[in-house]
Amino acid sequence: MNTADLGLPVEVPSTALFTDQYELTMLQAALKAGTAERRSVFEVFTRRLPHGRRYGVVAGTGRVLDAVTNFRFDAQMLAFLGERGIVDEPTLKWLADYRFQGDIWGYPEGEVYFPGSPLLRVEGSFAECVLLETVILSILNHDSAIAAAASRMSSAAGGRPLIEMGARRTHELAAVAAARAAYVGGFATTSDLAAGFRYGIPTVGTSAHAFTLLHDQERDAFRAQVDALGADTTLLVDTYDVAEAVRTAVEVAGPELGAVRIDSGDLLLVAHRVRQQLDDLGATDTRIVVTSDLDEYAIASLAAAPVDAYGVGTQLVTGSGHPTCSMVYKLVARAESADPSAELVPVAKKSSGGKTSIGGRKWAARRLDKYGVAEAEVVGTGPVPDELADRQLLVELVKGGDVVAREPLDAARERHIAARGNLPLSATQLSRGEPVLPTEYLHLPSGS
Repeated sequence: MNTADLGLPVEVPSTALFTDQYELTMLQAALKAGTAERRSVFEVFTRRLPHGRRYGVVAGTGRVLDAVTNFRFDAQMLAFLGERGIVDEPTLKWLADYRFQGDIWGYPEGEVYFPGSPLLRVEGSFAECVLLETVILSILNHDSAIAAAASRMSSAAGGRPLIEMGARRTHELAAVAAARAAYVGGFATTSDLAAGFRYGIPTVGTSAHAFTLLHDQERDAFRAQVDALGADTTLLVDTYDVAEAVRTAVEVAGPELGAVRIDSGDLLLVAHRVRQQLDDLGATDTRIVVTSDLDEYAIASLAAAPVDAYGVGTQLVTGSGHPTCSMVYKLVARAESADPSAELVPVAKKSSGGKTSIGGRKWAARRLDKYGVAEAEVVGTGPVPDELADRQLLVELVKGGDVVAREPLDAARERHIAARGNLPLSATQLSRGEPVLPTEYLHLPSGS
């Protein structure tokens, strides 16, 4: 659900200047050279996963579709470009009428990916496709990094709910995107109201230490919170003495107290003590929520603790050490003329230094073993083998400039759970390792 589903107005600012200047200077030069209208195919992929990661997670696809739809140059933007001398008048005129009219195929949001996976394929004229490079990479690199971290944390949590609470640790707009990506990756709720408003993600939140410190006594703070929010609220119990706070919390709210939150100390030890104390006080259904700079490793270390939910902030919104996915957007095929019927020919960068790419318009499929578990990511050009025909991964997202694949965010979330569950068991190990699936290439162009 998003605000459009709620019948509420949604601001749709232009994304046209979320780009690098060289996209526009390339456009100007291509227009002058007469090559701008050559039919072209660009692909988004990554040459490697972040060090030690076993799989990646596609996230941000829905935001990419919004960005493409809203990629429009208004009068003020065109004036800026003209006054700065960034492009010439003919290019400004071309930009004034810009609307992406091409096709986009891609891995559906929530799907997993591996090195070489053609995550997104953008087809159209060179001019209309090249302009989208920066904004597409900006969204996919950020959101996929957050979703991958969220997926690892979700796996480590073993079914216990996770709360995204990293808004104060990143840019305010990035926080909204991070909450969305975390939800795709398996988080249950967010503390960020803008994310809840924009994307319909469930929101949660109660109080911080400041609220306890505001009152003369901890009991007064608990009483105020319970009076305002009800006994099912979550009381923060580590401002002073944890044992005393738990006792006071149950006295104030009764055994119906919803939850207590622990935000410091030896979480494993404290959680066990608090659980025992709650049970002794008759609050056997009161949940324990832990926070305090958690990551997937800390969450995994608490697997044996009587913890009911985790709140994660900094490590999540920074990708748990890998804030980007190193995705690139490369031209892999283009026509030899502007004639719409001109044949596409593969092209690829061949320089040394580990930055080569593979030419040709690609398909991708995931091969399964005899047990129905994924065993390889197969990427190729040309005909798709019959045995992989029903295992293809790319779906049509945009056709002739029109978005044809919008879906609820919950669909992406559910897809990710299924995709991760279809990987070998070693995919969920937190120890460093190689990608859990090898990438195999078929029918590559000569010289690739």
